[in-house]
Order: sequence, then structure tokens, then C-alpha cells
Amino acid sequence: MKTLILMRHGKSSWDYAVDDADRPLQERGITDAYLVAHKFNQLQLPIDACYSSPANRALHTAMITSKVLNLPLHKFYVTKELYDFSGNSVVEFVKKLDDKLNTVLIFGHNHAFTEIVNKWGHKTIDNLPTAGLVVLNFEHDNWGTIANGKTKTVIVPKQLR
Repeated sequence: MKTLILMRHGKSSWDYAVDDADRPLQERGITDAYLVAHKFNQLQLPIDACYSSPANRALHTAMITSKVLNLPLHKFYVTKELYDFSGNSVVEFVKKLDDKLNTVLIFGHNHAFTEIVNKWGHKTIDNLPTAGLVVLNFEHDNWGTIANGKTKTVIVPKQLR
């Protein structure tokens, strides 16, 4: 069985004259990331690997969550394929994951994550909000063949405030 956890970055700021990839989290984005990470940590899922988009907002969300989960640094990777808004690059990335990994946590962006949840999960969502997290389970042993999974958990910060 394969488990894919997708967490969208926290609320970011548009107040700075920086490139999109360099936009920081707002204070609310930081707070929401902590809220969701603590709630997710209650599930006690064993994370085999964690991957993040290199965008500042995704990377900061990943660092917050990794800290809450006590995730060892050697399980954490940054990859440019996850700086994707359509979902195509993320899907290709997931399908090429090492089959020795069973549970993978990915930090990235919308609309990619909403599209993937709706493509691979069995529940449709309108929008994965900032700092939102979804757990998808697949009855597959190979990442390259995953399809038609089960949407097991959806955590959104609005429900935790």
C-alpha cells in the first residue's frame, strides 16, 4: 500500500517586491502551518520521505511541519519538479518515486494539489486551502501504477482555529 500526503503551503504575502518563488509566509500562514502539523501529527503516520517545492512559502511550511513531526533531516528533500501549479509535474514526480517508499509527504502549490486530490482521491474537493493537508491511500505496491485511491484525511486550518 502507498500513502501520499499533500500539504499546500501556508498563506503567503504579496506585500514584497520579490519573485513568486521568493514570497514569504504571512503570520497567519505560519500559525496555520503549526495548527495543521500538530493535528496531522496525531495520526502518527510513519513518513518515509518528505519533498518540498523550492518556493520560500512551501519550504517554510515544510520546515514547520517537519519540526512538529520530528522528521529526521536525512528524509527531507527539495525538488524543483514540485514548483508546479498544473499538477502535471507533480504527478510525474510521484509516479517516479522509489517503490521502497510507502508513505511520502509533499509540500507544494495549488491548483496542482486540488487537481491531484480530485484525480486520485475518491472525494471531490473544490479547493485545497492554504496549509490544507490531504492523505491519499492507494492499494498499490508501485508508485508508477497508482490511481483511484481513497481520500482518508483532510485537514484544513479553518476547522482548527
